[in-house]
Amino acid sequence: MLVGKQWRDGQAAQEIRDPWRGDVVGRMPVSSERDLDDALEAARAASAVMARMPGYERARMLHRIADTLLARAHQIGEVMTRETGKAIRDAVVEVERAADTLRLSAEEAVRIEGEHVPMDASVAGAGKIAMVMRFPVGVVAAITPFNAPINLAAHKLGPALAAGNAVVIKPSPKAPLCVHMMIEAVVDAGIPDGAVNIVYGDLVGPKLVADPRVDFVSFTGSIPVGKIIRRDVGMKRVALELGGVGPTFVHHDADLTAAATACARNGIQLAGQSCVSVQNVFVHQDRHEEFLEALAREVRTIRFGDPLDQATEVGTLIDEQAAIRVSGMVARALDRGAEVLCGGNRNGAQLEATVLTRIDSSMDVVTDEIFGPVLSVQPYKQIEPIFEEISASPYGLQCGIFTNSLDLALSTLRNVRTGGVIVNGTSRWRADQMPYGGVKDSGIGREGPKFAVREMTEERLFVLNG
Repeated sequence: MLVGKQWRDGQAAQEIRDPWRGDVVGRMPVSSERDLDDALEAARAASAVMARMPGYERARMLHRIADTLLARAHQIGEVMTRETGKAIRDAVVEVERAADTLRLSAEEAVRIEGEHVPMDASVAGAGKIAMVMRFPVGVVAAITPFNAPINLAAHKLGPALAAGNAVVIKPSPKAPLCVHMMIEAVVDAGIPDGAVNIVYGDLVGPKLVADPRVDFVSFTGSIPVGKIIRRDVGMKRVALELGGVGPTFVHHDADLTAAATACARNGIQLAGQSCVSVQNVFVHQDRHEEFLEALAREVRTIRFGDPLDQATEVGTLIDEQAAIRVSGMVARALDRGAEVLCGGNRNGAQLEATVLTRIDSSMDVVTDEIFGPVLSVQPYKQIEPIFEEISASPYGLQCGIFTNSLDLALSTLRNVRTGGVIVNGTSRWRADQMPYGGVKDSGIGREGPKFAVREMTEERLFVLNG
């Protein structure tokens, strides 16, 4: 682990196993309370150094980190594949995306803007000058998940440093090794001592978010854990990027081939392990059968196999327990009358691409985040009741709609309570510069460097009396 400027071992270690091969990939040190305390002390001291660093220097630092990370993309990607089962080509692309995220963060470091307040708008303010400026919050706790361990770390680390904060990062115990390599790249690129620290293990998580030396908590993960963090942080500000159920609509006027291809790819790739993966597809009844044929045809072209094989498009879920959980959800749906259009079989941690039909909206494959390569397809006659149903659900991350009607696209924006609406694209679409986050149980706050910098700074008013 990295504490201040010192790399240290833990008193204990946890084995990390390859979900495809079953062998040990490496060992993660388990951080103690003392390790966490030292990391927070180092971050607290470094936060003053970071706050004084000019924006152009923070930008240069982030560009150096991006360059160093990009040069190691294949090595880091291979380790990510070994510990998560993600297809190697997706893993390498993720590291490349993370470098872009850091570059976008560098751009934001030099354009943190304040605001002039027109004081002559009231009698009390006449003759005064006022402005609002933004200042770093101090210490950011960044807690990252296993499903996109490098890019989601970049989405926390980059904006935090751009804003002039210090960081304590805690990666998922299921994907710590590649994040360790990322932090090695950060250190090698040159940062102030203590500006970035990394601790490991579930033991220190609750204490990290509750500690008064932490000023901001950024967490990506499950809704239950997000709610615990929200309960325990006290008066700290938080950004919580939580779960979703990937609703995507295919209207009667849609390009059916494009819609089927996009739904298949964005529901099955990454083994469905994305908060915005397509999970629930709602198709106009006039195109339902035609869509199912096109969807099944596309799904069957997706290549599953050894994650380290460059020809593989989908590897495994994070572990066999995850695959068993998803298989159980599918089995419960079948017991209640759903039918399998294709897939459904499990081999260890790998689950076939699965498409379910004859779905009831009360089944947990519909109502709960499945986080696996499973699509549930339902026909609709009128779209408005589906809008209402989704808006009334606990989830609200993103949705997609395929249509050639601008009126319907705008109606989706107005009537579906969600963090984002993607037109002629699926729920699983993200550009790293855009604001990304949910409403309701799907989260609080927004990622995307510009928007995360805003979250990780605080406003301060300055009034000058004439």
